[in-house]
Amino acid sequence: MARNERGDKVFMNIIKGFATTFKHVLEEPVTLQYPEQVEPFPDRYKGRHHLRRYDNGLEKCIGCALCAAACPADAIWVEAAENTDEVRFSPGERYAKTYEINMLRCIFCGYCEDACPTQAIELGHEHQMSFTDRRDAVYTKQMLIDPVPEGEEGTPREVEPGVFTRSIPDMPDAK
Repeated sequence: MARNERGDKVFMNIIKGFATTFKHVLEEPVTLQYPEQVEPFPDRYKGRHHLRRYDNGLEKCIGCALCAAACPADAIWVEAAENTDEVRFSPGERYAKTYEINMLRCIFCGYCEDACPTQAIELGHEHQMSFTDRRDAVYTKQMLIDPVPEGEEGTPREVEPGVFTRSIPDMPDAK
């Protein structure tokens, strides 16, 4: 390519750049008065995590730690413990005794959500998360778990022997 042709291409690219700039200078600016005005997020937006419950109040998380294995940022820590009929948290053999997500490491990719066999972890639409201390950025199970549905018993609870024999119970909302 000749030197003159290269100079012409550079000059044309500069002209195109200025044209784009001037086109946007004439447009009306879009300013939202946050937090009074909040633009709605798309349905597929991935925000703060939630640990879900079944309609009967039991926790969906069975402590399998597949979410932690799928997390590319190594932001999730799950420690499982055994369920008993005297102390039951989830319908399966195990439950998540400790469930922590370090929100400073999380990249909100949604792999944890995809890996979960019981759909226990879901990324919601909450986006207002700020921390003044690194310890505040570690969300614990108590911070993540949904409240118990109204009229249902919370966890842990005592159940009759042999009632829960599967990790995913036969219930209408068990997907």
